[in-house]
Amino acid sequence: MSPEQDQMLAKAETLIEALPFFQRYAGRSFVVKYGGHAMGDPTAARDFAHDIVLLKAVGIDPVVVHGGGPQIGAMLKTLGVESTFVDGLRVTDKRTAEIAEMVLSGGINKELVGWIAQAGGKAIGISGKDGGLVTATKLTRTVRDPDSRIEQEIDLGFVGEPETVDTTILETVSRAGMIPVVAPIAAGRKGETYNINADTMAGALAAALGAARLFLLTDVPGVLDASGQLLAELTPADIARLHEEGAISGGMIPKLETCVKAVEAGCEAAVVLDGRVAHAMLLEFFTRGGAGTLIRAD
Repeated sequence: MSPEQDQMLAKAETLIEALPFFQRYAGRSFVVKYGGHAMGDPTAARDFAHDIVLLKAVGIDPVVVHGGGPQIGAMLKTLGVESTFVDGLRVTDKRTAEIAEMVLSGGINKELVGWIAQAGGKAIGISGKDGGLVTATKLTRTVRDPDSRIEQEIDLGFVGEPETVDTTILETVSRAGMIPVVAPIAAGRKGETYNINADTMAGALAAALGAARLFLLTDVPGVLDASGQLLAELTPADIARLHEEGAISGGMIPKLETCVKAVEAGCEAAVVLDGRVAHAMLLEFFTRGGAGTLIRAD
Protein backbone atom coordinates (compact mmCIF):
# COMPACT_ATOMS: atom_id res chain seq x y z
CA MET A 1 0.00 0.00 0.00
CA SER A 2 1.35 3.42 -0.96
CA PRO A 3 1.92 6.24 1.57
CA GLU A 4 -1.03 8.10 0.03
CA GLN A 5 -3.27 5.06 0.52
CA ASP A 6 -2.07 4.71 4.11
CA GLN A 7 -3.08 8.32 4.76
CA MET A 8 -6.50 7.80 3.20
CA LEU A 9 -7.02 4.64 5.26
CA ALA A 10 -6.14 6.51 8.45
CA LYS A 11 -8.70 9.20 7.57
CA ALA A 12 -11.34 6.55 6.84
CA GLU A 13 -10.67 4.85 10.18
CA THR A 14 -11.04 8.20 11.96
CA LEU A 15 -14.43 8.73 10.33
CA ILE A 16 -15.54 5.22 11.27
CA GLU A 17 -14.47 5.81 14.88
CA ALA A 18 -16.48 9.05 14.92
CA LEU A 19 -19.62 7.55 13.37
CA PRO A 20 -21.25 6.35 16.65
CA PHE A 21 -20.81 9.83 18.10
CA PHE A 22 -22.39 11.46 15.03
CA GLN A 23 -25.36 9.11 15.32
CA ARG A 24 -25.80 9.52 19.06
CA TYR A 25 -25.77 13.31 19.10
CA ALA A 26 -27.50 14.23 15.85
CA GLY A 27 -30.13 16.85 16.68
CA ARG A 28 -28.56 17.70 20.05
CA SER A 29 -27.02 21.02 21.04
CA PHE A 30 -23.37 21.69 21.77
CA VAL A 31 -22.57 24.99 23.48
CA VAL A 32 -19.01 26.10 22.86
CA LYS A 33 -17.31 28.94 24.71
CA TYR A 34 -14.61 30.34 22.45
CA GLY A 35 -11.87 32.52 23.87
CA GLY A 36 -8.32 32.79 25.03
CA HIS A 37 -5.31 32.36 22.75
CA ALA A 38 -7.32 31.08 19.79
CA MET A 39 -9.07 34.43 19.41
CA GLY A 40 -5.83 36.21 18.59
CA ASP A 41 -4.47 33.61 16.17
CA PRO A 42 -5.92 33.57 12.62
CA THR A 43 -4.89 29.94 12.08
CA ALA A 44 -6.55 28.83 15.31
CA ALA A 45 -9.65 30.89 14.50
CA ARG A 46 -9.86 29.29 11.07
CA ASP A 47 -9.53 25.79 12.55
CA PHE A 48 -12.20 26.57 15.14
CA ALA A 49 -14.61 27.85 12.50
CA HIS A 50 -14.13 24.69 10.41
CA ASP A 51 -14.80 22.54 13.49
CA ILE A 52 -18.05 24.39 14.18
CA VAL A 53 -19.18 24.08 10.56
CA LEU A 54 -18.37 20.36 10.66
CA LEU A 55 -20.54 19.88 13.74
CA LYS A 56 -23.43 21.58 11.97
CA ALA A 57 -22.87 19.48 8.84
CA VAL A 58 -23.17 16.17 10.76
CA GLY A 59 -26.48 17.18 12.37
CA ILE A 60 -25.33 18.68 15.67
CA ASP A 61 -26.55 22.18 16.58
CA PRO A 62 -23.58 24.24 17.83
CA VAL A 63 -24.11 27.46 19.77
CA VAL A 64 -20.98 29.59 20.10
CA VAL A 65 -20.49 31.96 23.03
CA HIS A 66 -17.35 34.06 22.76
CA GLY A 67 -15.26 35.89 25.29
CA GLY A 68 -13.01 38.85 24.73
CA GLY A 69 -11.24 39.68 27.97
CA PRO A 70 -7.85 40.48 26.38
CA GLN A 71 -9.48 42.60 23.68
CA ILE A 72 -11.54 44.49 26.26
CA GLY A 73 -8.41 44.95 28.35
CA ALA A 74 -6.50 46.32 25.35
CA MET A 75 -9.28 48.78 24.53
CA LEU A 76 -9.51 49.93 28.16
CA LYS A 77 -5.77 50.49 28.20
CA THR A 78 -5.95 52.48 24.97
CA LEU A 79 -8.69 54.65 26.48
CA GLY A 80 -6.86 55.01 29.80
CA VAL A 81 -9.44 53.08 31.86
CA GLU A 82 -7.94 50.96 34.67
CA SER A 83 -9.31 47.54 35.63
CA THR A 84 -9.27 45.39 38.75
CA PHE A 85 -10.26 41.73 39.11
CA VAL A 86 -11.86 39.59 41.82
CA ASP A 87 -11.61 35.79 41.40
CA GLY A 88 -11.02 36.23 37.68
CA LEU A 89 -13.96 38.62 37.16
CA ARG A 90 -13.42 42.19 36.00
CA VAL A 91 -14.89 44.91 38.21
CA THR A 92 -17.03 46.90 35.75
CA ASP A 93 -18.25 50.48 36.09
CA LYS A 94 -20.72 51.98 33.62
CA ARG A 95 -18.00 53.23 31.25
CA THR A 96 -16.28 49.83 31.26
CA ALA A 97 -19.61 48.13 30.53
CA GLU A 98 -20.13 50.38 27.51
CA ILE A 99 -16.65 49.58 26.20
CA ALA A 100 -17.18 45.86 26.80
CA GLU A 101 -20.40 45.90 24.79
CA MET A 102 -18.70 47.76 21.94
CA VAL A 103 -15.84 45.26 21.79
CA LEU A 104 -17.90 42.09 22.32
CA SER A 105 -21.07 42.76 20.34
CA GLY A 106 -19.24 44.74 17.69
CA GLY A 107 -15.78 43.72 16.56
CA ILE A 108 -15.32 40.25 18.05
CA ASN A 109 -18.82 38.96 17.34
CA LYS A 110 -18.83 39.96 13.69
CA GLU A 111 -15.26 38.76 13.15
CA LEU A 112 -16.26 35.30 14.36
CA VAL A 113 -19.35 35.30 12.15
CA GLY A 114 -17.00 36.10 9.27
CA TRP A 115 -14.67 33.20 10.08
CA ILE A 116 -17.61 30.77 10.08
CA ALA A 117 -18.79 32.16 6.74
CA GLN A 118 -15.32 31.63 5.27
CA ALA A 119 -15.48 28.01 6.47
CA GLY A 120 -18.70 27.48 4.54
CA GLY A 121 -21.22 27.96 7.33
CA LYS A 122 -23.96 30.48 8.01
CA ALA A 123 -23.82 32.27 11.33
CA ILE A 124 -25.83 35.02 13.00
CA GLY A 125 -24.25 37.23 15.63
CA ILE A 126 -26.42 38.17 18.61
CA SER A 127 -26.07 39.09 22.27
CA GLY A 128 -28.14 38.21 25.30
CA LYS A 129 -30.23 41.30 24.56
CA ASP A 130 -31.53 39.93 21.24
CA GLY A 131 -34.84 38.12 21.19
CA GLY A 132 -35.05 38.26 24.97
CA LEU A 133 -32.39 35.55 25.13
CA VAL A 134 -31.05 36.44 28.57
CA THR A 135 -32.30 38.70 31.33
CA ALA A 136 -29.49 39.49 33.74
CA THR A 137 -29.24 40.40 37.37
CA LYS A 138 -26.34 42.00 39.21
CA LEU A 139 -23.72 39.47 40.27
CA THR A 140 -22.72 39.44 43.91
CA ARG A 141 -19.40 37.96 44.94
CA THR A 142 -17.97 37.29 48.38
CA VAL A 143 -14.30 36.82 49.22
CA ARG A 144 -12.80 35.32 52.35
CA ASP A 145 -10.01 37.12 54.18
CA PRO A 146 -7.07 34.64 54.28
CA ASP A 147 -6.22 35.56 57.87
CA SER A 148 -9.55 36.09 59.62
CA ARG A 149 -11.51 33.74 57.29
CA ILE A 150 -14.32 36.30 57.42
CA GLU A 151 -16.31 36.68 54.20
CA GLN A 152 -17.17 40.09 52.76
CA GLU A 153 -19.23 41.08 49.74
CA ILE A 154 -17.45 42.74 46.81
CA ASP A 155 -19.24 45.16 44.47
CA LEU A 156 -18.34 44.17 40.88
CA GLY A 157 -20.36 47.00 39.33
CA PHE A 158 -22.13 46.17 36.07
CA VAL A 159 -21.13 42.53 36.08
CA GLY A 160 -24.20 40.36 35.73
CA GLU A 161 -25.31 36.78 35.70
CA PRO A 162 -28.20 35.21 33.80
CA GLU A 163 -31.46 35.34 35.74
CA THR A 164 -33.71 33.94 33.02
CA VAL A 165 -32.98 32.36 29.64
CA ASP A 166 -35.41 32.13 26.72
CA THR A 167 -33.89 29.83 24.08
CA THR A 168 -36.45 30.66 21.36
CA ILE A 169 -34.02 32.69 19.26
CA LEU A 170 -31.33 29.99 19.49
CA GLU A 171 -33.74 27.26 18.46
CA THR A 172 -35.16 29.36 15.62
CA VAL A 173 -31.72 30.14 14.23
CA SER A 174 -30.59 26.51 14.53
CA ARG A 175 -33.71 25.16 12.82
CA ALA A 176 -33.05 27.56 9.95
CA GLY A 177 -29.68 25.86 9.38
CA MET A 178 -27.62 28.65 10.89
CA ILE A 179 -25.21 28.91 13.81
CA PRO A 180 -25.86 31.38 16.67
CA VAL A 181 -22.80 33.31 17.81
CA VAL A 182 -23.53 34.94 21.17
CA ALA A 183 -21.80 37.91 22.82
CA PRO A 184 -22.02 37.75 26.65
CA ILE A 185 -23.92 41.00 27.10
CA ALA A 186 -27.46 41.19 28.51
CA ALA A 187 -29.95 43.69 29.88
CA GLY A 188 -31.34 43.79 33.38
CA ARG A 189 -35.01 44.18 34.18
CA LYS A 190 -34.65 47.99 34.23
CA GLY A 191 -32.79 48.06 30.92
CA GLU A 192 -29.30 48.43 32.39
CA THR A 193 -26.47 46.73 30.48
CA TYR A 194 -24.51 43.96 32.17
CA ASN A 195 -21.27 42.33 31.11
CA ILE A 196 -21.46 38.60 31.82
CA ASN A 197 -18.52 36.25 32.14
CA ALA A 198 -18.51 34.28 28.87
CA ASP A 199 -18.12 30.95 30.68
CA THR A 200 -21.12 31.78 32.86
CA MET A 201 -23.19 32.76 29.82
CA ALA A 202 -22.26 29.57 28.01
CA GLY A 203 -23.15 27.45 31.02
CA ALA A 204 -26.55 29.09 31.41
CA LEU A 205 -27.36 28.49 27.73
CA ALA A 206 -26.17 24.88 27.94
CA ALA A 207 -28.40 24.26 30.94
CA ALA A 208 -31.44 25.91 29.34
CA LEU A 209 -30.96 23.95 26.10
CA GLY A 210 -30.29 20.65 27.87
CA ALA A 211 -27.13 20.51 25.77
CA ALA A 212 -25.25 17.29 25.19
CA ARG A 213 -21.96 19.09 25.76
CA LEU A 214 -20.62 22.36 27.10
CA PHE A 215 -17.09 23.04 25.86
CA LEU A 216 -14.98 25.71 27.56
CA LEU A 217 -11.94 26.43 25.40
CA THR A 218 -9.16 27.99 27.43
CA ASP A 219 -5.36 28.43 27.53
CA VAL A 220 -4.52 25.43 29.70
CA PRO A 221 -4.72 21.66 28.99
CA GLY A 222 -7.65 21.30 31.40
CA VAL A 223 -8.00 21.17 35.17
CA LEU A 224 -4.68 20.43 36.87
CA ASP A 225 -4.07 19.03 40.34
CA ALA A 226 -1.68 20.55 42.88
CA SER A 227 1.30 18.84 41.19
CA GLY A 228 0.33 20.11 37.73
CA GLN A 229 -1.05 16.84 36.41
CA LEU A 230 -4.11 16.85 34.15
CA LEU A 231 -7.30 15.51 35.75
CA ALA A 232 -9.22 13.61 33.05
CA GLU A 233 -12.61 13.48 34.76
CA LEU A 234 -14.22 15.22 37.74
CA THR A 235 -17.51 15.41 39.61
CA PRO A 236 -18.89 18.45 41.47
CA ALA A 237 -17.72 16.87 44.73
CA ASP A 238 -14.18 16.55 43.35
CA ILE A 239 -14.23 20.20 42.31
CA ALA A 240 -15.40 21.34 45.75
CA ARG A 241 -12.51 19.44 47.33
CA LEU A 242 -9.95 20.93 44.92
CA HIS A 243 -11.28 24.43 45.63
CA GLU A 244 -11.03 23.92 49.39
CA GLU A 245 -7.46 22.64 48.98
CA GLY A 246 -6.53 25.70 46.94
CA ALA A 247 -5.64 23.63 43.87
CA ILE A 248 -7.82 25.85 41.66
CA SER A 249 -7.76 29.64 41.66
CA GLY A 250 -8.17 32.76 39.53
CA GLY A 251 -10.03 32.37 36.25
CA MET A 252 -10.46 28.61 36.72
CA ILE A 253 -12.87 29.24 39.63
CA PRO A 254 -15.75 30.70 37.56
CA LYS A 255 -15.09 28.14 34.81
CA LEU A 256 -15.62 25.22 37.16
CA GLU A 257 -18.55 26.91 38.90
CA THR A 258 -20.11 27.17 35.45
CA CYS A 259 -19.49 23.50 34.71
CA VAL A 260 -21.01 22.37 37.99
CA LYS A 261 -24.14 24.50 37.55
CA ALA A 262 -24.58 23.32 33.96
CA VAL A 263 -24.29 19.58 34.63
CA GLU A 264 -26.48 19.81 37.72
CA ALA A 265 -29.12 21.66 35.67
CA GLY A 266 -29.35 19.10 32.87
CA CYS A 267 -26.36 19.52 30.57
CA GLU A 268 -25.02 16.02 29.93
CA ALA A 269 -21.34 16.89 30.45
CA ALA A 270 -18.96 19.83 30.41
CA VAL A 271 -15.38 19.87 29.20
CA VAL A 272 -12.52 22.25 29.98
CA LEU A 273 -9.89 21.91 27.27
CA ASP A 274 -6.99 23.63 25.56
CA GLY A 275 -8.12 25.89 22.73
CA ARG A 276 -4.49 26.27 21.61
CA VAL A 277 -4.48 22.65 20.36
CA ALA A 278 -5.72 22.33 16.79
CA HIS A 279 -9.16 20.66 16.67
CA ALA A 280 -9.07 19.97 20.43
CA MET A 281 -12.87 19.96 20.59
CA LEU A 282 -13.14 17.27 17.93
CA LEU A 283 -10.39 15.23 19.57
CA GLU A 284 -12.27 15.35 22.87
CA PHE A 285 -15.60 14.37 21.51
CA PHE A 286 -15.01 12.19 18.47
CA THR A 287 -12.10 10.04 19.64
CA ARG A 288 -11.92 7.48 22.41
CA GLY A 289 -8.76 9.04 23.86
CA GLY A 290 -10.41 12.40 24.47
CA ALA A 291 -8.72 15.60 25.66
CA GLY A 292 -9.06 18.05 28.51
CA THR A 293 -11.10 17.51 31.68
CA LEU A 294 -14.63 16.08 31.55
CA ILE A 295 -17.12 17.09 34.28
CA ARG A 296 -20.22 15.03 34.95
CA ALA A 297 -22.80 15.24 37.71
CA ASP A 298 -22.28 13.01 40.78
